[in-house]
Amino acid sequence: MACSVGLALCGQTLVVRGGSRFLAASTACSDGDSVFTYDCSAAEKTSRENRGEDGQPVDQGSDTILASTFSTSGSHFALTDDSKRLVLFRTKPWQCLSVRTVVRRCTALTFTASEEKVLVADKSGDVYSFSVSEPHASGQLQLGHLSMLLDVAVSPDDRFVLTADRDEKIRVSWAAAPHSIESFCLGHTEFVSRIFVVPGHPGLLLSSSGDSTLRLWEYRSGRQLHCCHLAGLQEPAEPGGHQRLAASRIAFWAQEDCVALLCDCVPVVYIFQLDAAARQLEFRQPMTFQHRVWDVAFEEAQGLWVLQDCPEAPLVLCRPVGGQWQAVPESASVERLSRCLRGNWAMLEGSAGADSAFHGLYKATFDNMTSYLKKKEERLRQRRRSPPPGPQGPAKRGRVGPAALGC
Repeated sequence: MACSVGLALCGQTLVVRGGSRFLAASTACSDGDSVFTYDCSAAEKTSRENRGEDGQPVDQGSDTILASTFSTSGSHFALTDDSKRLVLFRTKPWQCLSVRTVVRRCTALTFTASEEKVLVADKSGDVYSFSVSEPHASGQLQLGHLSMLLDVAVSPDDRFVLTADRDEKIRVSWAAAPHSIESFCLGHTEFVSRIFVVPGHPGLLLSSSGDSTLRLWEYRSGRQLHCCHLAGLQEPAEPGGHQRLAASRIAFWAQEDCVALLCDCVPVVYIFQLDAAARQLEFRQPMTFQHRVWDVAFEEAQGLWVLQDCPEAPLVLCRPVGGQWQAVPESASVERLSRCLRGNWAMLEGSAGADSAFHGLYKATFDNMTSYLKKKEERLRQRRRSPPPGPQGPAKRGRVGPAALGC
């Protein structure tokens, strides 16, 4: 359900995706160094020639990249697209290792901490695992849900698989025996859009939801530690109300235990401070931008990279100055990467609509009682207006006598 424009960063390698393409470049290299590009529309087409059990062609899709991620070390990169493919890359140097078919369109993916597998979550509620060392091996069903999955994560020791679904739940399952559930993190009142295991604090989990909250959990016990209501941090979108906020990205800067939260269709990045000792979050500041923000990612050495809908300045680098986060006025790396994106702006411009990616996930409410009472009142009104029936009832049926027959 994520926007088709996205940003991923590991070490000094930055990836920007849009539509069916992505480009990768270093945040530190010189102008002369090359940029790696890949287009899913030119990927292997063998899966498109398959047919279903009924003999009909398999649904093809648009090749749009739906999700992507780096492995922990940054040595591998994976993506899934709308044509039901999982593409695995080696990043040093960049090389496509395999193109594999997934059962259904995917919503999220992650590498295990050991980098031996890629876990892929899909719309039907299943999680499949794909081998990294055997890049052409088929996927294996890991676990299943009865609801659409929106995000998946793993614990730093690979013992637990964490999943977030449309039905407000965060489930913590044992990786070795997925049918064994360690806990549920319950409390959200709308779909859970993002979950994030906090690096350096392996027992803590951050989550965001369509209920406009950011929550901190001790996920093995399922205990909620802190809840931040995001609606109180923004100006009302219209008189008498606030816009519903669901996070499209949770990013973490381990250097300062800083959390950046980007919400769907809002040009604001909310900055929080994690107090791990007190096990709570402290809101620090909102960073407001003039253009729609597509995605954000932290680089440990430099700060927060922001990808925005602005061809003149598609990338912004932000750092804390005097305790407040603000954009870096001039940076050679920002200008070089922005110039590269301007040359490939077509892949971004047509890839991100203005509508919310989560709009269709909110609960629909129906007021059946009001409609029923209106119809009942109308029936009573019509009954009161109708004239009463005559004094004679319908003729009774009886025997026909001889006189009536002319005898």
